[in-house]
Amino acid sequence: MTATAHPYRFRRLPTAEVASRRVPVAVTLLSRLLGLSLLRPGRAGEGLLIPGCRSVHTFGMRFALDVVFLDRARRPISTRRAVPRNRFVGDRRAAAVLELPAGRGAEA
Repeated sequence: MTATAHPYRFRRLPTAEVASRRVPVAVTLLSRLLGLSLLRPGRAGEGLLIPGCRSVHTFGMRFALDVVFLDRARRPISTRRAVPRNRFVGDRRAAAVLELPAGRGAEA
């Protein structure tokens, strides 16, 4: 899989440049609900941007996530690294969330 490839279920979603990476934007109910859950680590691509979001869950995840909380200008305001499965994480100040496979949030 190339660095710019996205999982099949994200191929019809718009993309955005966030933290020096091009990621799909979760604009559908299903993409917002599922996020990166149920995907294998190698199929998660560069991650997923979830606009209008202050918290995420990791139920159904097959791998840990780096979760980057963004302000309205899509600048990082906080990061939770290696969030394990079956957790909720959030930041009240966030206007969007960037979900990344664990280890990829270091440069965000």
